[in-house]
Amino acid sequence: MGRRIALFEDESWRQFQPLSLLRPVFELCCGQGSVRERLQRHIDDAEWGALVRKELSGVYREEHADIAVNDFNWLRQAPTLLLNGRWLCDPQQLETLVEETPREDAVGVIDGVPVSLTLRPDDVASVESDGWDAALRSLAASLREVPMPGTLLSYPWQLIEHNREWLVDDYARRVTRPTKADLDPRVAVLGDDADVFIHPTADLDPFVVIDARGGPVWVDEDVQLQAFTRLEGPCFIGRASQIVRANIKAGTTIGPVCRVGGEIEECIFHGYANKYHDGFLGHGYVCPWVNLGALTTNSDLKNDYSAVNVIIAGEAVESGSKKVGCFIGDHTKTAIGSFLNTGTSLGAMSLILPAGELLPKHVPPFSRIWHGELEALDAAGVEAGIATARVAMSRRGIDLTPAAEQLLRRTYQDSAEERFGALARIATRRSEGHA
Repeated sequence: MGRRIALFEDESWRQFQPLSLLRPVFELCCGQGSVRERLQRHIDDAEWGALVRKELSGVYREEHADIAVNDFNWLRQAPTLLLNGRWLCDPQQLETLVEETPREDAVGVIDGVPVSLTLRPDDVASVESDGWDAALRSLAASLREVPMPGTLLSYPWQLIEHNREWLVDDYARRVTRPTKADLDPRVAVLGDDADVFIHPTADLDPFVVIDARGGPVWVDEDVQLQAFTRLEGPCFIGRASQIVRANIKAGTTIGPVCRVGGEIEECIFHGYANKYHDGFLGHGYVCPWVNLGALTTNSDLKNDYSAVNVIIAGEAVESGSKKVGCFIGDHTKTAIGSFLNTGTSLGAMSLILPAGELLPKHVPPFSRIWHGELEALDAAGVEAGIATARVAMSRRGIDLTPAAEQLLRRTYQDSAEERFGALARIATRRSEGHA
């Protein structure tokens, strides 16, 4: 029996909304990819499993056929090392943990939260019947605690805060040699050649500038960099993305199959997202199938330089950070000239039609801003949104599967309280005489 590792998400997935509504927390990006991608890249001889929310299981199985998803029979076969999906850990240190499995007398913790422990086949029954979050906490309480290095993420802005360091770390672990051969002589590369990776299939126009003096730059396969684009490291441009006359500043990740223009500062584009036109986006996270209309711009710094509050699932949370932009859920669309405030949260499949002023900081999932007013989508609106999603995805050669449709409808139902809570708060403010 080979090495066995399973990632799990605990109840804190809720604190990553809207980013985590349609995916497990360990699929959120930080650096050159997600926690799961990083670990699989460096530990490539293990069997992999995942414990995810029931509503995600169908879609996740479709997307990751090589992973045992919520498969309790698989867990019964042999001891399995369980890893908290919120844990940003050094893969080399994790190798040591894997080598020690089964080490059944200890639980790795960060600030008292379990991040690694061995699940024995005899314990699987309690995980299956009680739910793994409660069962693993109970199991961990009986084990010897071992403090672990790394970072345990708690909120979405922490993905941005740690992105620079993981861009540097991922580059160092992945790059085998710099590749700059056959570049047009009018492409300017600044800094050390060892800090620049350009895939041989990437297409760079003349007058592109790659500045690696502040950190490494990775340009993946089939990327297109249009003339007058500037990349500043550390940054990562993912497979088949198109960068259109853009100023990409340090600390930015652009995932696969994105189209990005304008000014971007310390943002994460998860993948399959469009910001084709001019406009500024800073310290934000953009989920797949988002389309940002021309001149969509966000603020990432308050005028008084105070810390930014963010609405998470309808509740205000202090970020403790002065630089926080926007968090945009899947399938959201903004129209031309949309202005997003600091700490904005746009829920999945929201529709934004601006009214010439800063938009609300919180737009719940399956809602729209229509002439300055927040409205909840009804069932017909959701079906129209799903039809639009099907068309948008087909343009990139991706099918919206029945399981993915079911997940969207389930998420619509599950987010009703957040949606109508937001509307109720607006009505209360108006009854009290506030604008």
